[in-house]
Amino acid sequence: VQLQASGGGLVQPGGSLRLSCAASGRVFGATVMSWYRQAAGKQRENVASILNNGASTYTDNVKGRFTISRGNGKSAWYLQMNSLRPEDTARYYCKLSMRGSDYWGQGTLVTVSS
Repeated sequence: VQLQASGGGLVQPGGSLRLSCAASGRVFGATVMSWYRQAAGKQRENVASILNNGASTYTDNVKGRFTISRGNGKSAWYLQMNSLRPEDTARYYCKLSMRGSDYWGQGTLVTVSS
């Protein structure tokens, strides 16, 4: 399974971006689709995750601003980011957890700056 993340870029504070993750290969069974981010000099953190049943979780500092969703089937998921702040600046990675294995995308850079 290979993952391709896209949608990052430069945005002003208060702006919005939508990240996409596309999975190629066989994706089946129970899965957890996630977005992580890593800012310069910091550890990678789990931003949001969504389960097969649609239940989602968010780290506290993005609740109410970010929304994770899935496309039809198991091949794509998204992160809608609104009211972006400078502290959201990071490289964002998508991750797929499936049958005891984790698969990572290459990351897409989000820069929030005026």
